[in-house]
Amino acid sequence: MNYKFSDKVLSLKPSAIREILKMTSQPGIISFAAGNPAPDAFPVEHIRAIASDILDRDPIAALQYSVTEGYAPLREAVKARLAKKGVYSERDDVVITSGGQQASELTCKSFLNEGDVLAAEDPSFVGCLNAFRSYNVELRGIPMDDEGIDAALLEEQAKKGIKVLYVIPNFQNPSGRCMSYARRKKVYELACRYDFIILEDDPYGELRFAGEDIPSIKSLDTEGRVVYAGSFSKVVSPGMRVGFVCAAPEIIAKIVVCKQVSDVHTNILAQMICHRILTEYDFEAHIAHLRDIYRRKYNIMAQGIRDNFSPLVKVTEPQGGLFVWATLPEGADMPAFCKAAVERTVAVVPGNAFTAQPTDPTTSFRMNFSTPTDEQLVKGCEILGTLTREFVG
Repeated sequence: MNYKFSDKVLSLKPSAIREILKMTSQPGIISFAAGNPAPDAFPVEHIRAIASDILDRDPIAALQYSVTEGYAPLREAVKARLAKKGVYSERDDVVITSGGQQASELTCKSFLNEGDVLAAEDPSFVGCLNAFRSYNVELRGIPMDDEGIDAALLEEQAKKGIKVLYVIPNFQNPSGRCMSYARRKKVYELACRYDFIILEDDPYGELRFAGEDIPSIKSLDTEGRVVYAGSFSKVVSPGMRVGFVCAAPEIIAKIVVCKQVSDVHTNILAQMICHRILTEYDFEAHIAHLRDIYRRKYNIMAQGIRDNFSPLVKVTEPQGGLFVWATLPEGADMPAFCKAAVERTVAVVPGNAFTAQPTDPTTSFRMNFSTPTDEQLVKGCEILGTLTREFVG
């Protein structure tokens, strides 16, 4: 059979990270390739007790169809939490999505026609990049510096025409960088001047373990041009698939219509569980616990890098999130390095998995510190450190 697939999926490739994760199932592999929460980060006992109580007291509400906008008590709880951070205002509305990635995908679907320009940080999150590619948009990657997306290069692209800009300001995936407040203000200023939408993806903002919080780009929004996407995946459970979008009501209305033809509504039992965790348990204490976990695990990886890596390898020093971005010197063979790492039982993600154009050359790779055990972090850094010295001296 000669299948004639649509133009939208014909050029899509499997996620490089998902392909690498297949290899991590092999015995003895130390995976720095995943982006999963730490096993001890899940509030298992709370979830078990809440789920049992819901199914005892209100099983039909949890098992029946519901409204696309989301479980009303959860929407109100999300609005209240976002309002405390200056993200939500009375000019906005909220819809609950099936994870944060659906929030970004539905925003793309709502705004972008084939051939429209979507700009993104380069590198950026591969899951959303593939979602954007599926709409046949023109994807333009804009390099970053230590303060985030390069504002001068962003303006160059904006002059040529951008419809949507996708950014991850807090502890960016894959680089771990945090966009400075000055850069956030500049990005918003450019959006107003050149009339484009900002899609602000913030799955890691709660996971700051050092430094001070920085106001979101959405908090600067006076024109209704920022779409803020968040998620419970990194703070409660990724398997429950609960995220949310905060944006102007006109935008939310279009996202709701798009969601109706996608999955009708997000899992209601999962939404009810998230609502009760937010409102009936000490959620701030839970977040503090997560920050303690990731502070400790990052410090183990950071010390392992300092003790073992070649000084010629540049490594980001994140103040939160789950990732470290390492860059070999110019001319180094990054694919060969990643292959050799797996052969020595350590899996990392090659940098080209995160570039807007996967064929662009890069010497970088991503490391995750949340998933491995403390012992694996130590051993993995020793193995990678030896490899860096063999490759670059």
